[in-house]
Amino acid sequence: MNINDATVLVTGGASGLGEATVRRLVSQGANAVIIDQNEERGKQLVEELGKRVLFYKGDVTSEKEITEGLDEAEKTFGSLHILVNCAGIGVAEKVLSRKGAHSFDLFSKVIQINLLGTFNMIRLVSERMKENKEDSQGERGVIINTASVAAFEGQIGQAAYSASKGGVASMTLPVARELARYGIRVMTIAPGLFETPMFESLPDEAKEALGKMTPFPKRLGQPLEYAMLANQIIENPMLNGETIRLDGAIRMQPK
Repeated sequence: MNINDATVLVTGGASGLGEATVRRLVSQGANAVIIDQNEERGKQLVEELGKRVLFYKGDVTSEKEITEGLDEAEKTFGSLHILVNCAGIGVAEKVLSRKGAHSFDLFSKVIQINLLGTFNMIRLVSERMKENKEDSQGERGVIINTASVAAFEGQIGQAAYSASKGGVASMTLPVARELARYGIRVMTIAPGLFETPMFESLPDEAKEALGKMTPFPKRLGQPLEYAMLANQIIENPMLNGETIRLDGAIRMQPK
């Protein structure tokens, strides 16, 4: 799919991987719609990047809010061509600890945002994408989800997070198979250890130690590197129905 003049919707687009993706695709000539809860940061990006960017404060788990956001996006830019799902939360809690059993509410919240929120976006956006005019490759849309290497090697304390990201990875192929009839591709990126807001509270020494766990390059991944892969997925029509690890060959240990 040609990025120039396409409209991309990025959830969690006000920071981290999502922000980097917005910046990258706008630099390639795309219009960008940011759906995020961080209104202050979202509006700052609109001010910085200009009229090609629209911010909408919305909850990915709310059908009403997302529907209203999609209406506003189509009113502003017309058709939606690309969806990048970056919205998510990360928590660490053991199934059993000195404090007792894992909070069921917390587990449910992680699944609700990371997995159900991703699916909510897929179903609502694809419904509109299928009405797009086919391009020269017969494409009408591209959907990119965000999983994690925790989907495959979840560590102690990551039961909720791993379950949510494992679900995202697992639904990639069946959703891609279903949406193929409409010319909509579906891919997932599974990042390793990346420099995102989840790591902001860690001291530099801790970040450096985590980065050295990666075989090569021995550092935390940069959000731009996620955005570069998203860029390639959009442009390469043979990438479909797969989860790509973006992790520098890391394989996480139990703890």
